[in-house]
Amino acid sequence: MSTREKVLEEVLLKEETVKHNEIVVFNDDVNTFDHVIETLMDVCEHTPEQAEQCSLIVHYNGKCTVKTGEYKDLEPRCSGLLRAGLSAEIV
Repeated sequence: MSTREKVLEEVLLKEETVKHNEIVVFNDDVNTFDHVIETLMDVCEHTPEQAEQCSLIVHYNGKCTVKTGEYKDLEPRCSGLLRAGLSAEIV
């Protein structure tokens, strides 16, 4: 086995061990579409189109995954969504 193959195997192993979590936002009867869209753009760095699509999915399906990644990156974002009055959790 060559050195190049050993390095490639180690990189693939490290990629598989990274656990990705998701922030899920839930529908409520309190927040407006505009508030949800603005909050997703501010907190999750969504484009206006992404934020609008997520708000529609939340409205019609009751929930939507709005961000995926490592827990340490998602925790402050989820806290920001909660501070803004949205119903969200990390799963």
